[in-house]
Amino acid sequence: MAVVRPTKRSTGARSSKDRRASVAKAKARPRASVAKAKTRPRTEPVARGRAAAARASRQKGAAARSRYVYFFGNGTADGRADMKNLLGGKGANLAEMAGLGLPVPPGFTITTEVCTYYYANGHQYPPQLRAAVAAHLAKIEAAVGRRFGDPTNPLLVSVRSGARASMPGMMDMVLNLGLNHQTVQGLIAKSQNARFGWDSYRRFIQMYG
Repeated sequence: MAVVRPTKRSTGARSSKDRRASVAKAKARPRASVAKAKTRPRTEPVARGRAAAARASRQKGAAARSRYVYFFGNGTADGRADMKNLLGGKGANLAEMAGLGLPVPPGFTITTEVCTYYYANGHQYPPQLRAAVAAHLAKIEAAVGRRFGDPTNPLLVSVRSGARASMPGMMDMVLNLGLNHQTVQGLIAKSQNARFGWDSYRRFIQMYG
């Protein structure tokens, strides 16, 4: 659609050639604007994709540098009492007591950064977490002389939740992790108490379920 509006006439009549040129110019101008408007948004998805890729790259780099598991026990500890934001209140206090040489059973704490990573990466754990947990579980096995999953001398562990802020009674825990139909027989043989063995297994199933 062309819009015609009156303009001031110059002295003398305009030639037909000039009129045709003016009409052609008026028709060409809207096409250029439309073409420009159509091509401009195409750069936005590309920019968003590059920004997302940059964020993912930074997160992967941070994950590679992060330490997600801290050991405590045997008179040593990787953490301290002032690391509650990273280890939670329970983990920081256990680390402090172990570092002071108090008789704290050996264990390890998975940091609060794992929770942050989990929700920031589509409910996925850091790729190096499994290997770190296995390595620290091996430290506990060496400290107590038992093996996790061993049917004759099983290592049983407790998993206790913690947080940066104190929330008593609001978080779950699981006791006797490591019991199954095979390892419960080893616990019964070691304790010489079938009732104790099966009751421990019951507690684990009840807490985990």
